[in-house]
Amino acid sequence: MEFLETGGRQGDLSTHQFDLTAVNNGTLALFISGLIGLAALLTGCRDSGVPPQLAAYDYATAIVTSRCETGTKSGLVGISDGEAAGDGVRYHVRTPSNYDATFAHPLLLVYAAAGQSGLASERMTGLTTVATGAGFVVVYADHRPLGLPSIEQLAAIPRIVAKKWCVDEKRIAVTGHSDGGTVAMALAVLEQTKQIPAAIAPSAAGWTGKDLEAYQCRSPLPVMVMHNERDRLFPGWGTQTAAWWAACNRCDSVKRKLLGGECLAYQHCASGGATLYCEGTGAHQDWPNFNRVMIEFFAHPEKFL
Repeated sequence: MEFLETGGRQGDLSTHQFDLTAVNNGTLALFISGLIGLAALLTGCRDSGVPPQLAAYDYATAIVTSRCETGTKSGLVGISDGEAAGDGVRYHVRTPSNYDATFAHPLLLVYAAAGQSGLASERMTGLTTVATGAGFVVVYADHRPLGLPSIEQLAAIPRIVAKKWCVDEKRIAVTGHSDGGTVAMALAVLEQTKQIPAAIAPSAAGWTGKDLEAYQCRSPLPVMVMHNERDRLFPGWGTQTAAWWAACNRCDSVKRKLLGGECLAYQHCASGGATLYCEGTGAHQDWPNFNRVMIEFFAHPEKFL
């Protein structure tokens, strides 16, 4: 693996570029790049001093898929910062404000852009309130330099979280921006990790359609690709990857339905293979903020078929 980082003065852009070679029934090569505006990072890393706003979940209307035995989960209600795995990966956990430690919650895993902490990622994405209100336990992972070992370490977070918090490991949704989006996409296609996510929503990911062609289609997976129209680092890459996923999910390659003016839903996809492409108006460093659509997509992907 080769990793290259070039940085500049404050206000410049820092670029992360690497080659990832994975060996699993043959050699697969993937070129992935990630970029985040340094100025945006500096802004996002300042602590506003305002704690994230947790929301209560309406357990009375919830469909119970599984439960945890009383007293078996030690994770705290609310905000748990600075959790760490044995390999040094750091992450931060958010639960509904009325968290029930016996109810198996869906898990939302948010991977950070280059150079970001999970806390900065939380402030940038603004997902905490809407996700906890929908019953998700949310985990924000700190950024790790990209490479196969790091991706495998980041992929282990759900298993570690499930030891302390009551989550349903069959309902793991994954998102992230830039490098974080690259990791989210990787989890869904790499042989070592593709069994982990139940749905993904990568944003500004450093993958092209040609990169994905090196991988075999997996079983249908709900995929919501987010990309900004003014992304000059990865221009058009979102439409390419959305088209690849639509083909893998056996969607109609022509028929798409406009949702809310900004998202296109591919039609006639296979069961379990809802596929969306959502385009924001910003540049590469901007989170596109389709948060409510994303959470509804993760909670009820069947509504988007």
